[in-house]
Amino acid sequence: IAVNGNMAAPMKATPEAYRARGLSDVPDEGILAAGAPAAFSALLTVLTRWGTMPFADVVAPAIELAKKGFPLSVGLRNQYKYGLAALAPKFRAEWPGSAQLYLPGGNVPEVGRLLKNEALARTYDYLANAKDPLAAFYKGEIAAEIAKFSAERDGLLERGDLERFETRIEAPVSLRFGDTELFKCGFWTQGPAELQTIALMERFDLKSMAPGSADYCHLLIESMKLAFADREQYYGDPAQVMVPGEVLLSEDYTKLRAGLIDLRRSNRELRPGDARRNAALLLEDEHFTPKSWGAGTVHVDAVDAKGNMASFTPSGAWLMSAEVIPALGFPLSVRMMTFYLGPAHHPNVVAPGKRPRTTLTPSLAFKGGKPWMTFGTMGGDNQGQWLLQFFLYRAAYGMSIQEAIEAPKLSTEHMPGFFAPHQGIPNRVRIEARFGEKVIDELKRRGHDVDVAPDWTEGFVSAAQYDEDTGLVEAGCDPRGSKSECFPAFAYVW
Repeated sequence: IAVNGNMAAPMKATPEAYRARGLSDVPDEGILAAGAPAAFSALLTVLTRWGTMPFADVVAPAIELAKKGFPLSVGLRNQYKYGLAALAPKFRAEWPGSAQLYLPGGNVPEVGRLLKNEALARTYDYLANAKDPLAAFYKGEIAAEIAKFSAERDGLLERGDLERFETRIEAPVSLRFGDTELFKCGFWTQGPAELQTIALMERFDLKSMAPGSADYCHLLIESMKLAFADREQYYGDPAQVMVPGEVLLSEDYTKLRAGLIDLRRSNRELRPGDARRNAALLLEDEHFTPKSWGAGTVHVDAVDAKGNMASFTPSGAWLMSAEVIPALGFPLSVRMMTFYLGPAHHPNVVAPGKRPRTTLTPSLAFKGGKPWMTFGTMGGDNQGQWLLQFFLYRAAYGMSIQEAIEAPKLSTEHMPGFFAPHQGIPNRVRIEARFGEKVIDELKRRGHDVDVAPDWTEGFVSAAQYDEDTGLVEAGCDPRGSKSECFPAFAYVW
């Protein structure tokens, strides 16, 4: 089951509305990047349909933390560019709601000081005691307060946008690979591009290539270039655009596209396929040509004693990107930042009620027809690239969870990025030095523009698996993490 926990654009959100405000892109922060908030509806929908506890019990620890406070961490205070110390001038000058919460007495609090959020505690308490928490949020006082906050800041979001919002329960897309099957959310995410990449690689003798070898890395990079070019050309909200999903994941189309891969030479062009005419290449005058990727996402995997699995990748209401609503104690997500304002026929152009195409790509996998593992990562455009490498290390090469997480990884910046100004760097590969000098030199010889990254920088993967026959639960987490001060990776099994 796939839960579409993506926001929806306000009914007033059109390219013209942004251009009338002198904008050439949807902003990457503030009220004009905010749509109808989706996280609460998605989480409550999941809890109501498949959970084992009432909402009041689930939210009780959060209420206690908000009331009594939690100790300020080093990362939350001091993280470069994104911590409270760095953001304090912005909060004081522009965002009084954030300043009120995070700068008690007007000062940056010291590490270890208890941070309280009494407004959020009141919000959660109100919802916990409501007969219908969803209606209380989207059709009651909370919706009214959000609409007021938006109107005071010349936002597009109105009360009616919240009243009409609904969480979508969807069938996931999937790909069989050997005795495994990988499930991803639909074409409103970049998840299907991972499936396209794996399908392309499977057309070659993948298992004869040693993991991490030059042959493996080259095939991986060239396959990702083709799959993610299709992501840019076709992916969007299927409720509002025609996404040729069946063709993109079909064997015939994959075979045509695989024929474009030269195993001895890198290709520098952005080459989307023609999924509407079922051809290997789209005519060049029909390409969407590109004009960095962001941070702040987290990922959570959960497996219970009965083998139920969940994969969540929440993102979007970052300290630096959204002001806290004073009366409610929380900010609005700004994931509308990934929309385009043109061309008009782009699949991800902003439109009333439309859901923005997103980098977020949680994963579930079966093995031998049984639930096997759940996994995901933060990392913007790189999420899908790191996750498909983790999956291949496990499914094709038999690595354990932790081995696959810690194995060297790479990413390509060849395709346009999700975030404005949607730039890409053709043929650029960022690769951890641990692949070795021999592999890196060979990739350069084959024509790749290689950026050797510091070791332990490509990935933030976490994963959990369940063995139905033994009842054994296993979990792993990534030792990487430039943001580990704020988002430390950890795995708990009990």
